[in-house]
Amino acid sequence: MILSQIKDKIIGSDDLEQRLSELKKDGKKVVFTNGCFDILHLGHITYLAQAAELGDILVIGMNDDASVRDQGKGPNRPVNPEHARSMLLAALGFVDFVVIFGEQTPLSIIEKIIPDVLVKGGDYDANETNPDAKKYIVGSDIVRKNGGEVVTINLVDGFSTTATIERMKK
Repeated sequence: MILSQIKDKIIGSDDLEQRLSELKKDGKKVVFTNGCFDILHLGHITYLAQAAELGDILVIGMNDDASVRDQGKGPNRPVNPEHARSMLLAALGFVDFVVIFGEQTPLSIIEKIIPDVLVKGGDYDANETNPDAKKYIVGSDIVRKNGGEVVTINLVDGFSTTATIERMKK
């Protein structure tokens, strides 16, 4: 029963669009964030919990295995395959939906669901408007154009997947 409830949170983008449309009609505020979430750690949990507090429904866009490899994070990344990563995220009580995407960015998902709040980590800049800038948040223009807000959340010092992998090598 619990396992099936977790699996039900992992959803395709078309089904997600339909479900969120219904929830928005009920006045629910949708928060969207994205990432690889390769080795789930305290930094991820803190970030995602703070993101969840910004609305009623937390949606996580998660990179599939191929798009993680395309990001050049290293030859052995992702460490955990997408089905394991998505299950771990979906098991978090404050996560409502996980949608896996294969593109370099979650732009197509953002365009489809138009979240009320778009969230990224503090290594991005919510005020950056140049799409070519490293700190630009993909989809921020779309969210703002539709009356939403773009928020950054400070990262937890000392916690990153890369740092975790480096500590494990020692």
